[in-house]
Amino acid sequence: MRQSMLLSVVLLAACAATPAPDSGVREAAAPGAAMDTGGAPRARAPATPPYIQADTSNFFLIMPPAPTSGDARDEADRRIFRDTRSLQGSPRWQMAAADAELGTAPMLQHYACSLGIETTAQQAPRLVALLQKATREAARSVGPAKDYYKRKRPFLVDEGATCVPAATIGESFDYPSGHTTAGWAWALVLAQVNPAHAESILARGRAIGDSRVVCGMHNASAVESARLLTGAAMAAIGGSQLYQADVLAARKELTALRARPHATPDAAQCALEAQLVKTYW
Repeated sequence: MRQSMLLSVVLLAACAATPAPDSGVREAAAPGAAMDTGGAPRARAPATPPYIQADTSNFFLIMPPAPTSGDARDEADRRIFRDTRSLQGSPRWQMAAADAELGTAPMLQHYACSLGIETTAQQAPRLVALLQKATREAARSVGPAKDYYKRKRPFLVDEGATCVPAATIGESFDYPSGHTTAGWAWALVLAQVNPAHAESILARGRAIGDSRVVCGMHNASAVESARLLTGAAMAAIGGSQLYQADVLAARKELTALRARPHATPDAAQCALEAQLVKTYW
């Protein structure tokens, strides 16, 4: 289960932020918990119930099976990997390297242009808590899927450059892409929180998955399957009344942020991003 453990670390990075006291994602104090100035454990709000009560660890079975060596999908994956090596050093390659960062602060920056506002976890605790929780639940079966299919990463099959060091993913498998799951989960949630910007948000979310192909870290089929898996999980999550209430709270919070003086992303950078997200692979 080493691969699953590594994937969990990667996806938790996408959800890592200091929750606000009322964010609803803190757990009870445990040994080693942060201490206040009086030496007692800081009080923490109890975790809220999961959006999905059922076991979703086998959700990955809705995906097509992983390509096998020599079949048509495998040949397409290998061709796409070879062809996209020509992007090395380009602005799209640089975007792919940046998209590999999944921490909360980088993810908020990834979506700043599509949202039209720059924000932080401290400014939008309810939004961030919602994104963290939905991503964790949407990604629940990604690790089991990787361990089930054990498909090699593309750079282990064909020689080619990657936009980040290959060692950063350890021995994690290819199918499906965990980065794509995080990026697409954020996009689907943000599109519901801010439907007026849904088109640009979803385009940016798709581009995060595309970046894994550009980067050479995943095959195209791993990205496509991750989007299917994430969409299925988010459909189940969306039926939760708790999720729906959290979306409304996050929408109210974001609307309030827009009504106050706030930072906006750099216009030139956003114009470049708008062009780059149109580049498929």
